Amino acid sequence: MNDVRLSGQLVCRDDAEVQLVKRLLAQHITLTRSESGCAAFDVVQTSDPLVWQVDELFVDEVSFRAHQERAARSEWGIATRAVERRFSIEGLSE
Repeated sequence: MNDVRLSGQLVCRDDAEVQLVKRLLAQHITLTRSESGCAAFDVVQTSDPLVWQVDELFVDEVSFRAHQERAARSEWGIATRAVERRFSIEGLSE
């Protein structure tokens, strides 16, 4: 199996979305890093305060997809659903 890498940006529309991300991000990072198969997970605010750089590495597609499902159902996933995501993903079989 191949590892899966996600890289890109989380782009907030306004300060309200920035504050939402800031409020929920630490827990999201902690939960994600504790998942089986998570090799690296970093989300860092860029010099543009509305933009966050996101880099993820999972050991395989199964782990990556499990993360995506868990995150979508989490407080983070539900609350930040409207925040724009500009991601590219490498290593998926499809």
